[in-house]
Amino acid sequence: MEFKHLCLVRFKEGVVVEDIIEELTKLAAELDTVKFFGWGKDVLNQEALTQGFTHVFSMSFASAEDLAACMGHEKHSAFAATFMAVLDKVVVLDFPFVVAKPAPSPEAA
Repeated sequence: MEFKHLCLVRFKEGVVVEDIIEELTKLAAELDTVKFFGWGKDVLNQEALTQGFTHVFSMSFASAEDLAACMGHEKHSAFAATFMAVLDKVVVLDFPFVVAKPAPSPEAA
């Protein structure tokens, strides 16, 4: 079963978010256990719902063991220190991903 690592973040004032995203993208590309990496930025700005969180980062892994290997990797540990220093607040969820409705096949489109 696929495992997800999801981070919702609120950056500190003055952080150059693009630099952090660039570093994280490079890190994900270097770690073989990462199957997928993606990110997004909130566009609706519904403060009552977002509580100031502006960005989401998502990584997918083939297994919980691959997730653990990534989290224990020296490159991840080094980046995590940098990442945590620029955050005002973060929520992290690690979970097995359950598909309730699969994406349509390309032939159906």
